[in-house]
Amino acid sequence: MDLKEKLIEKTLLVIALSSIAILALITFFIFEEGLPLIWKIGPRAFILGNRWVPSQGEFGIFPMIVSSFWVTFGALLLGIPLGLACTVFLCELTPRSVGLFLRPAIHLLAAIPSVIYGFWGLVVLVPLVRHYLGGPGLSIFSGSVILGFMILPTIISISEDSIRALPKTYKEGALALGATHWQTIWRVMIPAARSGIVASIILGIGRALGETMAMIMILGNAVQIPSSFLDSARTLTTNIGIEMGYASGDHRQALFATGIVLFVIIMLLNSAAIVLSRRRSGG
Repeated sequence: MDLKEKLIEKTLLVIALSSIAILALITFFIFEEGLPLIWKIGPRAFILGNRWVPSQGEFGIFPMIVSSFWVTFGALLLGIPLGLACTVFLCELTPRSVGLFLRPAIHLLAAIPSVIYGFWGLVVLVPLVRHYLGGPGLSIFSGSVILGFMILPTIISISEDSIRALPKTYKEGALALGATHWQTIWRVMIPAARSGIVASIILGIGRALGETMAMIMILGNAVQIPSSFLDSARTLTTNIGIEMGYASGDHRQALFATGIVLFVIIMLLNSAAIVLSRRRSGG
């Protein structure tokens, strides 16, 4: 190996290590700022508390945890079937000319700023929900619909890669045994790519849990445990985004502690996705 190759190798190593170092610094900073508040009021009181009143020293985030999972669950109800349907269409049913247009259009969804999604939801979706379904319109339902479209590129792109990575013998063998095209897709290809599809869904969950700006505009930001999809709510991310600008003291530390909870949840989801992806590849 000559000097130039060694230099390139060391440079790439430094870049890779710098990414890990930045992640470690972010993690250290969040935990350093948030853990004192958690220990001060107690993990149970912080995570399971029902009242968020910083002016009175009450920092319960349980309503926001519940709201985060409500919105994410609603997004998955839309995103999973629509994402899988688009994936199957792109992989097996679309003409080549249509696919050349459709794939970039789907990937473009990931490039649209979240504030644009939020603005569209606020102007178009919220009034429709208020008029036809009732309630304030600024609700979990509206947020779930917007998030459902926002997670589509994640689910579609990873699921498509999983299906296209399958050996051609899977499809050819099923067709040779007399299965129809649809039976081959539904009973052979999708089950064979299951781990990759599940990984895409888990990453979609992480994307939904981490969304902030669009949810600030659409959810209504009410700190309460929701009882239906038409209720207003506040998620963990919107709570941080709304209040960090003026928080100080214990209030500021409580927002960092909220970030710790969100950080742990998303890291667990991403770890599960990595494990499932390795299972798919046999690693």
